[in-house]
Amino acid sequence: MVWTSLHANIHRTIRSRGLLQRNQRLLIAVSGGQDSLCLTQLLLDLQPKWGWHLAIAHCDHCWRDDSQANANHVERLAGEWGIPFYLETASQSLISEAAARNWRYQVLQRIANQNNYQCIITGHTATDRAETLLYNLMRGSGADGLQALTWQRRLSVDGEVMLVRPLLEVTRTQTGKFCQDFQLQIWEDSTNQELKYARNRIRQELMPYLQEKFNPKVESNLARTAELLQAEVEYLEQAAEELRKNAEIIDEQGDSETLLRLNRQILRKAPLALQRRTIRQVLLKIILNAPSFEHIEKLVGLIGAANRSQTDPFPGGAVAVVEGEFILLKKKMKDKG
Repeated sequence: MVWTSLHANIHRTIRSRGLLQRNQRLLIAVSGGQDSLCLTQLLLDLQPKWGWHLAIAHCDHCWRDDSQANANHVERLAGEWGIPFYLETASQSLISEAAARNWRYQVLQRIANQNNYQCIITGHTATDRAETLLYNLMRGSGADGLQALTWQRRLSVDGEVMLVRPLLEVTRTQTGKFCQDFQLQIWEDSTNQELKYARNRIRQELMPYLQEKFNPKVESNLARTAELLQAEVEYLEQAAEELRKNAEIIDEQGDSETLLRLNRQILRKAPLALQRRTIRQVLLKIILNAPSFEHIEKLVGLIGAANRSQTDPFPGGAVAVVEGEFILLKKKMKDKG
């Protein structure tokens, strides 16, 4: 085996960040593109040092005429590498990138659970991180969205399976060179060239423009910004959780319409950033989907509002009302008559 600087960097990253442990069962998500093939080869080469049990999973979205051939190609590679292969094919049309991503993670988690894999490994790179930051910035995301590609996270709140991304400091240029040096057989995904997808326009048009006109290192700088934001978001989320626990009162003996109470005096002392993040955590309990900026601001506005002030209904019908030093979140109001 040829030991490259990229092997050394990934080995060091996995160890220093505690991303993976020895002897774990790892399921690698492989599309057949350069990033996932580079990832697989690196993990295979590091396997003797770590004692991992490796397998490959491929998700066929059925978006392209050659998707079955793509799946067969990945299965053949798994056979050459001598590791288990799992294939999942979409049974219905996936209408958007977001729908495809949700389906893919659900499928990967199911395969992992059924076959006792502790971690799902994906080939997301620093390039993906930079592109995601730009994409979410233009969509109006806050700091949470700008650092969305994290090193690791649980795939579900109550699940054991971890999603791990060991290549977040590696660029797409580096993975391409690695595949070329090791003669890995990349399957070119034609949809990566289709400019109807926003992420492809960022990759094909916006990023090259920013590199040429503004800063050749914009990709690595944006990835570094995402890394900094990740640490700050983790800190703020923990601080907001403490504030929420102090301000939130579950009034089990109060009227049946009240879901919970928030102590305005406690919230008023906190900085606005913590108020917003705390209110977001509260609203996640009340409404089904992630609260919008407008939803959060409506409730934040009640922290200093006059007595008897109230919001219009949130999705699902709950309303918030000021009663003295408390904000009461009440269930959907029933129609009279």
